[in-house]
Amino acid sequence: MATATFRFHGELNAFLPRAQRDRAFGHACARDATVKHAVEALGVPHTEIGRLCVNDAPAALDRPLDDGDRVEAFPEHAQPAERGAAAPPPGQWRFVADAHLGGLAQLLRLAGFDTCYDNHYRDDELAALAAREGRIVLTRDRELLKRRAVERGCYLHALLPADQLRELFERLDLAPHMRPFRLCLRCNAPLHPLDAAAAAPRVPAGVRLRHRRFAACDVCRRVFWEGSHWRRMRTVVDAMRAPPLPPPAGEHEA
Repeated sequence: MATATFRFHGELNAFLPRAQRDRAFGHACARDATVKHAVEALGVPHTEIGRLCVNDAPAALDRPLDDGDRVEAFPEHAQPAERGAAAPPPGQWRFVADAHLGGLAQLLRLAGFDTCYDNHYRDDELAALAAREGRIVLTRDRELLKRRAVERGCYLHALLPADQLRELFERLDLAPHMRPFRLCLRCNAPLHPLDAAAAAPRVPAGVRLRHRRFAACDVCRRVFWEGSHWRRMRTVVDAMRAPPLPPPAGEHEA
Protein backbone atom coordinates (compact mmCIF):
# COMPACT_ATOMS: atom_id res chain seq x y z
CA MET A 1 0.00 0.00 0.00
CA ALA A 2 1.28 3.45 -0.97
CA THR A 3 0.51 6.72 0.78
CA ALA A 4 0.32 9.74 -1.52
CA THR A 5 -0.42 13.41 -0.92
CA PHE A 6 -3.33 14.92 -2.86
CA ARG A 7 -4.32 18.51 -3.59
CA PHE A 8 -7.46 19.34 -5.58
CA HIS A 9 -8.11 22.76 -7.12
CA GLY A 10 -11.16 24.82 -8.02
CA GLU A 11 -14.55 23.17 -8.29
CA LEU A 12 -13.05 19.72 -7.78
CA ASN A 13 -13.21 20.52 -4.07
CA ALA A 14 -17.01 20.23 -4.21
CA PHE A 15 -16.62 16.45 -4.43
CA LEU A 16 -14.53 16.23 -1.25
CA PRO A 17 -15.40 16.22 2.46
CA ARG A 18 -14.97 19.69 3.94
CA ALA A 19 -11.83 18.68 5.85
CA GLN A 20 -10.02 17.85 2.58
CA ARG A 21 -10.97 20.92 0.57
CA ASP A 22 -8.43 23.49 -0.60
CA ARG A 23 -5.52 21.81 1.15
CA ALA A 24 -3.01 19.01 0.71
CA PHE A 25 -3.78 15.78 2.56
CA GLY A 26 -2.39 12.28 2.76
CA HIS A 27 -4.29 9.22 1.61
CA ALA A 28 -3.43 5.52 1.67
CA CYS A 29 -3.98 4.00 -1.78
CA ALA A 30 -4.66 0.41 -2.74
CA ARG A 31 -1.75 -1.62 -4.00
CA ASP A 32 -1.03 -1.00 -7.71
CA ALA A 33 -3.55 1.85 -7.76
CA THR A 34 -3.41 4.33 -10.62
CA VAL A 35 -4.12 8.03 -10.26
CA LYS A 36 -7.61 7.39 -11.68
CA HIS A 37 -8.36 4.75 -9.05
CA ALA A 38 -7.12 6.97 -6.25
CA VAL A 39 -8.92 10.19 -7.18
CA GLU A 40 -12.19 8.33 -7.75
CA ALA A 41 -11.85 6.56 -4.40
CA LEU A 42 -11.69 10.06 -2.92
CA GLY A 43 -14.95 10.97 -4.70
CA VAL A 44 -13.75 12.89 -7.77
CA PRO A 45 -14.86 11.45 -11.16
CA HIS A 46 -12.03 11.23 -13.68
CA THR A 47 -14.11 13.13 -16.25
CA GLU A 48 -13.91 16.29 -14.11
CA ILE A 49 -10.12 16.45 -14.15
CA GLY A 50 -8.50 18.50 -16.87
CA ARG A 51 -4.85 18.51 -15.78
CA LEU A 52 -2.81 16.31 -13.47
CA CYS A 53 0.62 16.72 -11.98
CA VAL A 54 2.50 14.08 -10.00
CA ASN A 55 5.62 15.33 -8.23
CA ASP A 56 5.31 18.62 -10.17
CA ALA A 57 5.39 16.87 -13.58
CA PRO A 58 2.44 16.40 -15.99
CA ALA A 59 0.87 12.96 -15.58
CA ALA A 60 -1.87 10.81 -17.09
CA LEU A 61 -4.74 9.18 -15.26
CA ASP A 62 -3.32 5.70 -15.81
CA ARG A 63 -0.03 6.51 -14.04
CA PRO A 64 0.67 4.05 -11.18
CA LEU A 65 1.12 5.65 -7.78
CA ASP A 66 4.21 5.17 -5.64
CA ASP A 67 4.68 5.78 -1.95
CA GLY A 68 5.32 9.47 -1.28
CA ASP A 69 3.91 10.74 -4.60
CA ARG A 70 2.40 14.23 -4.61
CA VAL A 71 -0.70 14.52 -6.80
CA GLU A 72 -2.31 17.78 -7.89
CA ALA A 73 -5.57 17.78 -9.88
CA PHE A 74 -7.06 20.73 -11.73
CA PRO A 75 -10.60 21.03 -13.13
CA GLU A 76 -11.46 20.55 -16.77
CA HIS A 77 -12.06 23.66 -18.85
CA ALA A 78 -12.73 22.91 -22.54
CA GLN A 79 -10.03 20.21 -22.83
CA PRO A 80 -10.25 16.70 -21.28
CA ALA A 81 -7.48 15.15 -19.24
CA GLU A 82 -5.03 12.89 -21.04
CA ARG A 83 -6.83 9.55 -21.10
CA GLY A 84 -6.73 8.38 -24.71
CA ALA A 85 -9.80 10.32 -25.89
CA ALA A 86 -9.61 13.60 -27.77
CA ALA A 87 -12.20 16.35 -27.48
CA PRO A 88 -14.76 16.49 -30.30
CA PRO A 89 -13.86 18.72 -33.27
CA PRO A 90 -15.59 22.12 -33.20
CA GLY A 91 -19.20 21.80 -34.30
CA GLN A 92 -19.38 18.07 -33.53
CA TRP A 93 -20.30 18.11 -29.85
CA ARG A 94 -22.67 15.21 -29.10
CA PHE A 95 -24.22 14.45 -25.72
CA VAL A 96 -26.27 11.88 -23.84
CA ALA A 97 -28.17 13.11 -20.78
CA ASP A 98 -29.22 10.92 -17.88
CA ALA A 99 -32.80 10.44 -16.71
CA HIS A 100 -32.81 13.52 -14.45
CA LEU A 101 -31.70 16.03 -17.09
CA GLY A 102 -34.62 16.08 -19.51
CA GLY A 103 -34.94 19.86 -19.30
CA LEU A 104 -31.27 20.36 -20.14
CA ALA A 105 -31.52 17.87 -23.02
CA GLN A 106 -34.36 19.88 -24.54
CA LEU A 107 -32.44 23.15 -24.26
CA LEU A 108 -29.35 21.60 -25.85
CA ARG A 109 -31.45 20.34 -28.76
CA LEU A 110 -32.94 23.80 -29.12
CA ALA A 111 -29.40 25.20 -29.34
CA GLY A 112 -28.60 22.68 -32.09
CA PHE A 113 -26.58 20.09 -30.15
CA ASP A 114 -27.25 16.41 -30.85
CA THR A 115 -28.42 15.15 -27.44
CA CYS A 116 -29.76 11.67 -26.70
CA TYR A 117 -32.20 11.41 -23.82
CA ASP A 118 -34.49 8.66 -22.58
CA ASN A 119 -35.55 8.47 -18.96
CA HIS A 120 -35.57 4.67 -19.21
CA TYR A 121 -31.83 4.34 -19.91
CA ARG A 122 -30.00 2.23 -17.34
CA ASP A 123 -26.56 3.50 -16.36
CA ASP A 124 -24.79 0.70 -18.23
CA GLU A 125 -26.85 1.38 -21.37
CA LEU A 126 -26.12 5.08 -21.19
CA ALA A 127 -22.38 4.51 -20.73
CA ALA A 128 -22.30 2.02 -23.62
CA LEU A 129 -24.18 4.43 -25.90
CA ALA A 130 -21.74 7.22 -25.05
CA ALA A 131 -18.74 5.00 -25.82
CA ARG A 132 -20.24 3.63 -29.03
CA GLU A 133 -21.27 7.00 -30.49
CA GLY A 134 -18.58 9.23 -29.00
CA ARG A 135 -21.01 11.18 -26.81
CA ILE A 136 -20.31 13.21 -23.68
CA VAL A 137 -22.24 11.95 -20.65
CA LEU A 138 -24.20 14.64 -18.78
CA THR A 139 -25.28 13.78 -15.25
CA ARG A 140 -25.51 14.73 -11.59
CA ASP A 141 -24.54 11.16 -10.63
CA ARG A 142 -20.81 11.00 -9.94
CA GLU A 143 -20.86 7.18 -9.81
CA LEU A 144 -22.01 7.09 -13.44
CA LEU A 145 -19.02 9.22 -14.45
CA LYS A 146 -16.61 6.85 -12.68
CA ARG A 147 -17.52 3.96 -14.99
CA ARG A 148 -14.61 2.68 -17.07
CA ALA A 149 -16.65 2.95 -20.30
CA VAL A 150 -17.21 6.70 -19.81
CA GLU A 151 -14.35 8.53 -21.51
CA ARG A 152 -15.89 12.01 -21.55
CA GLY A 153 -18.49 13.39 -19.20
CA CYS A 154 -19.64 16.45 -17.32
CA TYR A 155 -21.03 16.61 -13.81
CA LEU A 156 -23.65 19.36 -13.59
CA HIS A 157 -23.52 21.22 -10.27
CA ALA A 158 -26.51 23.48 -11.07
CA LEU A 159 -30.05 22.30 -10.36
CA LEU A 160 -32.16 24.26 -12.86
CA PRO A 161 -32.02 23.50 -16.62
CA ALA A 162 -31.17 27.07 -17.67
CA ASP A 163 -28.37 27.23 -15.09
CA GLN A 164 -27.12 23.80 -16.19
CA LEU A 165 -27.01 25.03 -19.78
CA ARG A 166 -24.96 28.07 -18.76
CA GLU A 167 -22.60 25.86 -16.73
CA LEU A 168 -22.06 23.51 -19.67
CA PHE A 169 -21.57 26.36 -22.16
CA GLU A 170 -18.93 27.95 -19.95
CA ARG A 171 -17.09 24.70 -19.30
CA LEU A 172 -16.96 23.53 -22.93
CA ASP A 173 -17.05 26.92 -24.69
CA LEU A 174 -20.11 25.87 -26.68
CA ALA A 175 -21.46 29.28 -27.71
CA PRO A 176 -19.45 29.49 -30.98
CA HIS A 177 -20.82 26.08 -32.03
CA MET A 178 -24.53 26.82 -31.58
CA ARG A 179 -26.89 26.12 -34.50
CA PRO A 180 -30.26 26.90 -32.93
CA PHE A 181 -33.65 25.52 -33.97
CA ARG A 182 -32.40 22.74 -36.24
CA LEU A 183 -33.31 19.71 -34.11
CA CYS A 184 -36.61 18.29 -32.90
CA LEU A 185 -37.07 18.96 -29.19
CA ARG A 186 -38.84 15.64 -28.69
CA CYS A 187 -36.77 13.13 -30.67
CA ASN A 188 -33.50 14.91 -31.60
CA ALA A 189 -34.01 14.40 -35.37
CA PRO A 190 -33.30 17.22 -37.88
CA LEU A 191 -36.10 19.69 -38.60
CA HIS A 192 -36.97 20.95 -42.08
CA PRO A 193 -38.99 24.00 -43.19
CA LEU A 194 -42.67 23.40 -43.85
CA ASP A 195 -44.75 25.84 -45.87
CA ALA A 196 -47.99 27.17 -44.43
CA ALA A 197 -50.19 25.20 -46.83
CA ALA A 198 -48.60 21.89 -45.87
CA ALA A 199 -48.75 22.78 -42.18
CA ALA A 200 -52.41 23.87 -42.26
CA PRO A 201 -54.02 20.44 -41.69
CA ARG A 202 -51.52 19.60 -38.93
CA VAL A 203 -51.87 22.64 -36.64
CA PRO A 204 -54.76 24.25 -34.71
CA ALA A 205 -56.90 26.79 -36.54
CA GLY A 206 -55.72 29.68 -34.36
CA VAL A 207 -52.09 28.85 -35.12
CA ARG A 208 -52.82 28.87 -38.87
CA LEU A 209 -54.15 32.41 -38.55
CA ARG A 210 -51.27 33.80 -36.45
CA HIS A 211 -48.20 32.10 -37.97
CA ARG A 212 -46.69 31.63 -41.42
CA ARG A 213 -43.37 29.96 -40.56
CA PHE A 214 -43.29 26.30 -39.59
CA ALA A 215 -40.81 23.45 -39.22
CA ALA A 216 -41.49 19.73 -39.15
CA CYS A 217 -39.86 16.53 -37.91
CA ASP A 218 -40.17 13.50 -40.18
CA VAL A 219 -39.52 11.07 -37.30
CA CYS A 220 -42.15 12.01 -34.72
CA ARG A 221 -44.27 14.04 -37.21
CA ARG A 222 -44.47 17.06 -34.92
CA VAL A 223 -44.86 20.54 -36.38
CA PHE A 224 -43.23 23.54 -34.66
CA TRP A 225 -44.01 27.24 -34.87
CA GLU A 226 -42.83 30.37 -33.09
CA GLY A 227 -45.32 30.38 -30.24
CA SER A 228 -44.94 31.54 -26.63
CA HIS A 229 -43.09 28.38 -25.57
CA TRP A 230 -40.66 28.83 -28.48
CA ARG A 231 -40.07 32.48 -27.50
CA ARG A 232 -39.37 31.58 -23.85
CA MET A 233 -36.84 28.96 -24.88
CA ARG A 234 -35.36 31.33 -27.45
CA THR A 235 -34.67 33.81 -24.65
CA VAL A 236 -32.76 31.14 -22.69
CA VAL A 237 -30.68 30.09 -25.70
CA ASP A 238 -29.95 33.65 -26.84
CA ALA A 239 -28.63 34.41 -23.35
CA MET A 240 -25.90 31.81 -23.94
CA ARG A 241 -24.35 34.04 -26.60
CA ALA A 242 -23.42 36.64 -24.00
CA PRO A 243 -21.09 36.21 -21.00
CA PRO A 244 -22.79 36.11 -17.58
CA LEU A 245 -23.08 39.45 -15.82
CA PRO A 246 -20.71 40.02 -12.88
CA PRO A 247 -22.20 40.57 -9.41
CA PRO A 248 -23.23 44.20 -8.73
CA ALA A 249 -20.59 46.39 -7.11
CA GLY A 250 -20.38 45.77 -3.40
CA GLU A 251 -21.96 42.31 -3.65
CA HIS A 252 -20.17 38.99 -3.66
CA GLU A 253 -21.15 35.55 -4.82
CA ALA A 254 -21.81 33.06 -2.02
